[in-house]
Amino acid sequence: MDIVATTCAGKVRGRVHGGIATFLAIPYAAAPFGAHRFRAPAPVEPWDGMRDALQYGPTAPQRPYRPPLDQLIPEVDIKGDDCLHLNIWTPDLGGDDGAGRLPVIVWIHGGSLRNGSAAMPLYDGRAFARDGVVLVSINYRLGVEGFGVFPDAPDNRGLLDQIAALTWVKENIAAFGGDPERVTVCGESAGAVSIAALTTSPRAAGLFRRAILQSGPPQTVTRRRGAKTVRAMAKELRVPATAEGFAEVNRERLLDAQDAVVGRADPISGGHGFHIVVDGDVVPADPPLPSVDLLLGCNREEYRLWFVPGGAVDRISGLTLRLALLKFRIPGRVARLYRGTRPGAKPGVILGEMATDLLVRGPLNRLADSRPARTFLYEFAWRSPTLDLGACHALEIGFVFDNLRHGETLTGPDAPQPLADVMHRAWVDFATSGDPGWPAWDARRPVMVFDHPETGTVLAPRQEELLAWL
Repeated sequence: MDIVATTCAGKVRGRVHGGIATFLAIPYAAAPFGAHRFRAPAPVEPWDGMRDALQYGPTAPQRPYRPPLDQLIPEVDIKGDDCLHLNIWTPDLGGDDGAGRLPVIVWIHGGSLRNGSAAMPLYDGRAFARDGVVLVSINYRLGVEGFGVFPDAPDNRGLLDQIAALTWVKENIAAFGGDPERVTVCGESAGAVSIAALTTSPRAAGLFRRAILQSGPPQTVTRRRGAKTVRAMAKELRVPATAEGFAEVNRERLLDAQDAVVGRADPISGGHGFHIVVDGDVVPADPPLPSVDLLLGCNREEYRLWFVPGGAVDRISGLTLRLALLKFRIPGRVARLYRGTRPGAKPGVILGEMATDLLVRGPLNRLADSRPARTFLYEFAWRSPTLDLGACHALEIGFVFDNLRHGETLTGPDAPQPLADVMHRAWVDFATSGDPGWPAWDARRPVMVFDHPETGTVLAPRQEELLAWL
């Protein structure tokens, strides 16, 4: 059955199935190409009549992950320019007596700021709507289009897209049954890194009440460092390192150059990549502590997504580990501690465990320690048997969305549904009331560990290892 909602730009037609209304590819900004390329997001032109919102829209230009990640994280590629849009799942459009009454989650996907889209089946929001939460998923510009640093273009364009989408939600979500004063932003990996920046951005003030960061800590770089990737691409393309120069390049050729420069990089081993930069405007140089309620956490073995499928965990030798310790200036006492708590572990496992704590778990714990507002920490520890991935990066998403069927490339076919029930409910409860169901962070350092259906809180897990980095 079709259903109609009215936005500030015009009417949209969605579809109701099983009591859930779905609206797909509603534009929140103009297509970011042509006159709008490498510019801040521009307003949508209003339309007359009815606009169909029945199919997923174009995805932001990107290349798929390289093997073997392309099989573990299959992507959706929909061609077209109108990639700045959002999708909505809601159980209730509201009305005169009920508009704006349901909590809202806005999902910001991950992908190292160069991959991903809101059209991935894993991000289907039907389970959230079933449980009384309006779920909104958004696209934003990726790669050099969204995060390339140029002297003649605004910085953090992809982040500006996210702010434009949140502004749209603030202005329009009541027409879809959502409460504009009860918005929770939720994201994983690069989506969580984006949210960390949004929580301190003056441009995003008042657009959301709570935030959930999954496997992504606060992380920004200087403009000078951020521009290195553009300079490397300019050399590859033999054009000036300017937005004007890049705008003259065919889109496919630009993506080829981007893939050549950043395609082999990953969050653990580094390399050229895209970053949120401190621009003094969208991202202030001296950001305030987030004032919103936070739910933070990561997966126990984040590193295994990058180290295991391609065999790096077995190729890393004792010499490679020692060289990595020197490169990242990791004190020998830290390495000795990790070896001592993991007797017989391979050098690749030791390096991966240290990298997970250095880059993700430690920063999230320090963020929790630094702020007075209510904060809740979790750790996802269920181990996937698929390719020996263990509790790797991105594994928790299917559990959060209660959508294990579309997460089987990582979880395998026998992931525990009762654990998904528990974890999904915690996200629903946090968006609804600000309480996911376990004690808030305090001097005891409580962490909810999701590893089986009877999951529970652990106080200060592996605290000795975290303190070793101080």
